Amino acid sequence: MSATSDLDLQRVEMPLLGMHCAGCAGRIERALAAIPGVAKVSVNFATARAAVVFNSRQATSGGLLKAIQAEGFDALAPETVGIENAVEKARHSDEARLKRRLLVSVILSAPVVLLAMGSHLVPSLAPFLNFPGRIWLEFVLTTMVLLIGGRGFFSGAWTALRHRSADMNTLVTLGTLSAWTYSVIVLFKPDFFVTVGGIHVDHHAPVVYFEAAAAIITLILAGRLLEAQARRKAGGAIRALAELQPRNARIELNGSECDRPIEQLALGDIVCVRPGEKIAIDGEVIDGVSTIDESMLTGESVPASKKTGEKVIGGTVNLTGMLRYRVTKVGKDTTLRQIMRIVQEAQAEKPPIQRLADRISSRFVPLVLVIALGTFCAWFFLAHDVNRALTTAVSVLIIACPCALGLATPTAIMVGTARGAQLGILFRSARALESARNISTIVFDKTGTLTEGRPQVVEIHASGLAKNELLRLAASAEFGSEHRLADAIQREAESRDLKLARPQEFHSVSGYGVMATVEGKRILVGNARLMRESGLSIDEMAARESAEHGLTPVFVAIDGTISGTLGLADTIKPSAESCVARLAELGLQVTILTGDNYHAARVVATRIGIKNVVAEVLPDSKGEMIKGWKKGGGIIGMVGDGVNDAPALADADVGIAMGHGTDIAMEAADIVLISGDLHGVTTAIELSRATVKNIRQNLFFAFFYNALSIPLAAGLLYPLTGWLLNPMIASAAMALSSLSVLLNALRLRGFEPGK
Repeated sequence: MSATSDLDLQRVEMPLLGMHCAGCAGRIERALAAIPGVAKVSVNFATARAAVVFNSRQATSGGLLKAIQAEGFDALAPETVGIENAVEKARHSDEARLKRRLLVSVILSAPVVLLAMGSHLVPSLAPFLNFPGRIWLEFVLTTMVLLIGGRGFFSGAWTALRHRSADMNTLVTLGTLSAWTYSVIVLFKPDFFVTVGGIHVDHHAPVVYFEAAAAIITLILAGRLLEAQARRKAGGAIRALAELQPRNARIELNGSECDRPIEQLALGDIVCVRPGEKIAIDGEVIDGVSTIDESMLTGESVPASKKTGEKVIGGTVNLTGMLRYRVTKVGKDTTLRQIMRIVQEAQAEKPPIQRLADRISSRFVPLVLVIALGTFCAWFFLAHDVNRALTTAVSVLIIACPCALGLATPTAIMVGTARGAQLGILFRSARALESARNISTIVFDKTGTLTEGRPQVVEIHASGLAKNELLRLAASAEFGSEHRLADAIQREAESRDLKLARPQEFHSVSGYGVMATVEGKRILVGNARLMRESGLSIDEMAARESAEHGLTPVFVAIDGTISGTLGLADTIKPSAESCVARLAELGLQVTILTGDNYHAARVVATRIGIKNVVAEVLPDSKGEMIKGWKKGGGIIGMVGDGVNDAPALADADVGIAMGHGTDIAMEAADIVLISGDLHGVTTAIELSRATVKNIRQNLFFAFFYNALSIPLAAGLLYPLTGWLLNPMIASAAMALSSLSVLLNALRLRGFEPGK
């Protein structure tokens, strides 16, 4: 791809239709990757979605769609109106079609299996089942099963063949048609296989395998239906999120209330919500006091109190009071839609652990075809037994489908990310979900992360002027600052009804404080570093004593003289101590990395059980500190919430942002804790470990299944045990292998932190 800017790159997700196995996903992925301008492509078999990053100057979404269709599949264009509803409709349609094909196949194949095997299972039925024309009836019924139930397999195999490829449909088609064709030849010309190529192979009476062909189609259809239903359950959390938002909102219009569809709401609309009703869309409370149940989005079980000026989230439930709020976000910008987008993007991405499975899956079907041919030749030429040559080859073709291998990783990722969303944890990528388990050192910012982030002025020491005057001038100087300490100083001044003056000049020094001119006075408000670099001497002893009591000293200098100190304190979050203790139990080292003074940071660290503290670090240096620790080995996780944490979050192996933090911090992070509860840090790590453990179990089941089943199907154990695998049992085992992987992945829906 030619050099291009990030502005030229576009990312789209396209729901796919008609995929049946990992081989299908591989074909689509290769076709999309071959398009000029495509920078990155990931096709997820479990979610049936293609995520593509491409240069908008070289490729278009229409071109991507054509490439998918050229491979014999279909997709929904990303700009499709109501795309999620269209996806659901297509899935329900496919499921209904599968049910109809399965029902017909069961009705037609049951008599075939009964006629062929009933007398062996229940000898007393032999007089009733061995009637003239029995085999002809089996032939007619089986042919109908292949024409109705097997139509999808055959058309899929033909499409793959036209594209010089092979997939699950190829294996099923070869297996069933081999059994059916052999049986037809035996039916119409019984002596045909007496001698083949000069080799006498008629060891047994002529045998037909109509029941095998019919049962294979029926059992695989049943497996596909169960698989589709299990995959639908795996994606149920996303649908549940989509269903949280009500369809209508009650708005104020021309002095009265009326209902309006969510899609028609605009910024600034006034919405009314009564107790027990859902918040329709994101907004800011303008009137009323209530408690809101946000557990379905944040995982926080304790209802949140809301009053004028506070934010409400669409999809949450108003519990107690009447609220009026102004709409602040609509459409794709709402919190609910953003959560869904992040989860879907994470599900569409492939984690590093998937690479091995992809490499094996891409080569698996051709290898199976070779093994099946070798099995047939071995039994035919060495044992001179055409019956066993056919049954073993068909069993190998049927049992070795790589579906379980293709489902092993994406289903676990799909369920794991969805479960995380239910617990208020957003994994922004599959890589983040996989990497979090390996974190060896977790680094916390202090203010707003370990503490509540709303410090208060608790002490004022003034020299040469009144305390209120010192506070008034400091608050006036901080008028243009957005720092938490500045906000605390201004709130304290407002609570004392002090009249603030707008500064004539204002300059913020990141990591130090502010310089301003207020009422003709040159004022500095900031930390000890700012004072020292300005050539001013501070009372080191008083500053240390203040810090040792857990206060953050903010110095105020007026016209070149330090005139006083403001002592600010922040409340430690209730969950901080238990979070740190749990991280220690998980075997992680914990460090505080803060721009605050060392003594104040040490007080917080001591109270919550953290031994390592790195303080008085400038924002630009936080990222450098993280890089240095990474060079020392280990996986570094960073937890923060402010603008000054963004570089460190981006530089860490795994960045974790508090959901109440700034947008830039959340954009820089790999994991977002929606509720801001510190227990989300431990939950994210535990969920990562549980998900990767689940993936490894799935891959083991898939590999072990094929390693054991293929030799058994080929008859390698026959000389020792006399065991040969019936093709019907092979088809049932193949279906159950995929189902077992899906059911194992679904166990993650019950994941609970701490267990």
